[in-house]
Amino acid sequence: MQQVTFRVPASTSNLGPGFDCLGVALRLYNQVTVARGRGERMAAMARLAGDAFFERTARKAFSFSCSIAGEIPPSRGLGSSATIRLGALHGLNELMDRPLQRREIFELCARLEGHPDNAAPGCYGGFNVVRGFERQMFTVSAQLHFVLLVPDFEIATSAARQLLPARIDRVHAVENSRNACALTAAFASREYQSLHGAFVDHLHQPFRKKLIPFLDEVIAGAESAGALGAFLSGSGSTICAITLRSPEKVARAMLAAAASPGARTIITTADNRGARILETRNSKFEIRN
Repeated sequence: MQQVTFRVPASTSNLGPGFDCLGVALRLYNQVTVARGRGERMAAMARLAGDAFFERTARKAFSFSCSIAGEIPPSRGLGSSATIRLGALHGLNELMDRPLQRREIFELCARLEGHPDNAAPGCYGGFNVVRGFERQMFTVSAQLHFVLLVPDFEIATSAARQLLPARIDRVHAVENSRNACALTAAFASREYQSLHGAFVDHLHQPFRKKLIPFLDEVIAGAESAGALGAFLSGSGSTICAITLRSPEKVARAMLAAAASPGARTIITTADNRGARILETRNSKFEIRN
C-alpha cells in the first residue's frame, strides 16, 4: 500500500462549562491523504505527528507526504488541528499495517494537541466526556442540530488560553460543575430539552469574549430564536448553537446579531462514527463509510 485517505470530522468542544473535557463530532470533514515518498511541503503538525508515530511504534521511519482537503475552517474552534493530526496518525498506521489500536492513536493525538476534547470526538465520533485519556462516548440523535456562526477571523488556541485567569470564584466553579454534569446527563439520556440553560460558563468564555466582541449578542440571538443554548466553540472564533427545531431561523438570528462582515453560518448534525478510511491505493481498493 502506498497511499491512504482518511475522513476526519470536525468537533465542537467545551460546550460552555465543560472546559477541556466535553466535545461533539460534527458532520463537517477534512480528508487527509498520507502517501509514501516525498511530496509537497506538509503542515508542521502532520510532520510532528509522524515523528510521534514512529517513536511510539519503534518502526523504521520513512519519507511521507500529507495533504489536507475539506470543509473545516482553520483556527476557528472546530478541531481542524486535531483532524490533521488524526489523519496523519491513522494514515501512517494504515500504511504500516496497523501497529497501533485506535485508543493509542487517540492518546498520541491528545498529547500532541495538549488537550483531549477535540481528539476524542474526532477519533471516535459522538458526544465525548474525557478525563485525561479516559473517555466515554455517547451517540447523538440526528434530531439535534448544531448551528455554527463562523466569523471571518481566526483565533489561535495559545492566544485564547493566555487570557484565562489563574483563579476562579468558588461559586462560579460550582455552577460550572453543575452545568457540565447537566450537559453530560442530557446527552447520555438523550433528554435534550434538559440542555436548556446548561451552557452557562464562568471558566473561559467571559475572558475570551474580548476576542469575539459579539459573543453575548449571538448567544442571546440564538436562544431568542428557539435554540436550547449557544456557546463559544473551543477557543473560537466560531459560536455554536444547539437546537431541536428551526435551525434556519436560529442561523438567521445569529448572523443578524453578529453583524460581522464575512461571517457565515453552517447547519449540521453530529457525526457518530469518527475517523474513517475512504480510499487506499496500490492495494485492494476499498471504501468504508
